[in-house]
Amino acid sequence: MIEDLIERLYEAASMNRWNDHIRPVELTELDKQAHKMVLAYVIAKFEEKDRNADVNWQKLIEGGIFEFLHRTILTDLKPPIFHKMMEEKAKDLNDHVISKLKGDFKGLKPQFEANFKRYLFDTEYSKFERKILKAAHYLATNWEFRIIYHSSPFIYGIEDTKAEIENQIEDHYDLIGVQKLSLEKKSFGFIDLCGQLRFQERWAHSPRVPKTSVLGHMYIVAITSYLFSLENEACPKRLYNNFFAGLFHDLPEVLTKDIISPVKSSVKGLEDLIKEFEENQMKTRLLPLLPVSWRREMNYFTKDEFVNKVRVEDSIKKGIDFKEINRKYNKNEYYPLDGELIKACDKLAAFIEADLSIKHGITSKKLEEGRMDIYKKFKGKKISGIDFGYLFDYFFKRTFTMESNP
Repeated sequence: MIEDLIERLYEAASMNRWNDHIRPVELTELDKQAHKMVLAYVIAKFEEKDRNADVNWQKLIEGGIFEFLHRTILTDLKPPIFHKMMEEKAKDLNDHVISKLKGDFKGLKPQFEANFKRYLFDTEYSKFERKILKAAHYLATNWEFRIIYHSSPFIYGIEDTKAEIENQIEDHYDLIGVQKLSLEKKSFGFIDLCGQLRFQERWAHSPRVPKTSVLGHMYIVAITSYLFSLENEACPKRLYNNFFAGLFHDLPEVLTKDIISPVKSSVKGLEDLIKEFEENQMKTRLLPLLPVSWRREMNYFTKDEFVNKVRVEDSIKKGIDFKEINRKYNKNEYYPLDGELIKACDKLAAFIEADLSIKHGITSKKLEEGRMDIYKKFKGKKISGIDFGYLFDYFFKRTFTMESNP
């Protein structure tokens, strides 16, 4: 069921990476996977724009999700062992993953599970998109490794690890995005700034377990937005927009930090002022790091991100009802984006972040009040065709039961 799948995504927030090395900061699997998808977006856009390559974005998005789920099941295997076993026992490992995830796919579109199985067992399926994801994987790994390397260059075997990662990146130099990112100029600056969102904690004023970063939160919003969009039979461009708008919806926070809602609403006009500042910072600091031809799209993802919108005759039409999008604008040519759905996924993620910590016995007044406030706003609500009331009830009542019956 979707709720089981969402819970599994959050398990990755407790999966520490490089735990046999000295780590000056916490590095988790959830954050790595999120950063990987930012890199995949950049690499794929370079291939699409600079080389006119035919990128199947739905396969790229799903491939990223599939690889993420695959890793959550096999997380205890160290990378060298994992890759060796995948070479020799891929079918057995993949069968194990399928059996573990079977219940998580109940209630989702059957095609999603079918695509997952095909991705695992048919190496020719999504071949180009796999290559992009593999390049993104090693670049994200290298970004982490550089932090570790500068902290402990004396660790035995670290030079071998460094060489292995660099060799894997070199193997993907035929991708123009890998070449450009390796120059460590403008586009790398964008990747680096996104990476810094790994160090910004959600609910920073409350003790919480597991801790989640802004970047990890963004990826969970992206995945849930995508899955719910599949349920709504969204057209390919709508799936693309909803996923990447979810992935980048908090991007301005790399420049402003995560300002909690009570602070934003505490002073009249403050929220508008913050929004104006974020837009100015996006325009002057973030967007210049991207090629000019990409900036319009990134603005579409990050400005009025929680508003339903479409493009009609080169102008943006906002505030469109979900039913009208389905009836009239669910076509690639209109560039539809379900901002209300992304907002609901954002709030669901925030609720679960608080809920999980309370379930683990780590709580505070702010966490309790935040969870209850979100729950009351979404209790019984159906948004963009999705029964969010049921999902909030599921997590809220499950936690209540566990608290009442230890």
